[in-house]
Amino acid sequence: MPGTPENTNAAEAARRARFDALVTEADTVSVAGWDFSWLDGRATEERPSWGYARAMGERLGRAGAALDIQTGGGEVLASAPKLPPLTVATESWPPNIARATALLHPLGAAVVADADEPPLPFGDAAFDLVVSRHPVTTWWDEIARVLVPGGTYFSQQVGPASVFELVEYFLGPQPPEVRGGRDPEQARAAAEAAGLEVVGLRLERLRTEFFDIGAVVYFLRKVIWMVPGFTVERYRPQLAALHQQIEDEGPFVAHTTRFLIEARKPGWPV
Repeated sequence: MPGTPENTNAAEAARRARFDALVTEADTVSVAGWDFSWLDGRATEERPSWGYARAMGERLGRAGAALDIQTGGGEVLASAPKLPPLTVATESWPPNIARATALLHPLGAAVVADADEPPLPFGDAAFDLVVSRHPVTTWWDEIARVLVPGGTYFSQQVGPASVFELVEYFLGPQPPEVRGGRDPEQARAAAEAAGLEVVGLRLERLRTEFFDIGAVVYFLRKVIWMVPGFTVERYRPQLAALHQQIEDEGPFVAHTTRFLIEARKPGWPV
């Protein structure tokens, strides 16, 4: 009969079994590269209206020498319809270096292992276009150095308090200086301090939904700076509570923030 202790116990056992299965699957699948297709049907994220990959591809098609910083697995760069005659990508994480090399070398692009710390391993005025999608850190002085006069930096970046509903679920309320980090106006000021002229800056807040606890685990394993040191075992009680919340109330809703910045190095190409 519904509501009996036996049925209640059976329902709880089924819930725990679903939790264990979802978490085990998400905790063992590969998170190499920057392809989030594993989340198809399990999470959704609104995309910025500007269409970064398309806009990046248009700029690459007009460039003679381009650099993609922190390319991940090379998926975004590889999506461009046409690469410049000289195209180089940098990456620091060994699994991504191997993945990007396999993907980009057939397209004529070189992949350089780089620690994501200055200096960039290139000479002055080496590129007329530098691009980067979701860099962890932007070294503005180095970008200005490797751009030719008249060259452009074009980047989509994570904005302030992005997916902080999820971050604060695990870590608790974050201080104002953390919530206010990655402000696009700070990026503008840093770019200008490096001698660049910011010719475009846009910010959007976008809805994100996680439909099961496996999607949460996968996301936090892949985007490692969201909850530093995240492991399933460390956060199992919080994950179990969130699993119950999702099953009882529906998707966990958060909001990503993204900004698009385009900066130009003054002068005319030599």
